[in-house]
Amino acid sequence: MSSFTVGDRVRLTSLPPYFKTADSMPMLRPPDVLQVGDEGIVLDRRPGGYWGVRFERGAFLVDTQYLDRAGNTSESPESLESSD
Repeated sequence: MSSFTVGDRVRLTSLPPYFKTADSMPMLRPPDVLQVGDEGIVLDRRPGGYWGVRFERGAFLVDTQYLDRAGNTSESPESLESSD
């Protein structure tokens, strides 16, 4: 799905060549700062198909092609953690 709204929970589906922080002075970070499957919250829409997304490790600008809407299942994150 390519359209998100602020507050949506999204999941990283693949890794870009690098990540750009969503700071006022953006910095490039290596792709291993996040993992495929990490979830975050959409903060805002940026030009060029980018979204500001808050992950556990910080806020990054992520292209639409690397994101998918999370929560496609009825399970909560808590139930996923306890299903080991």
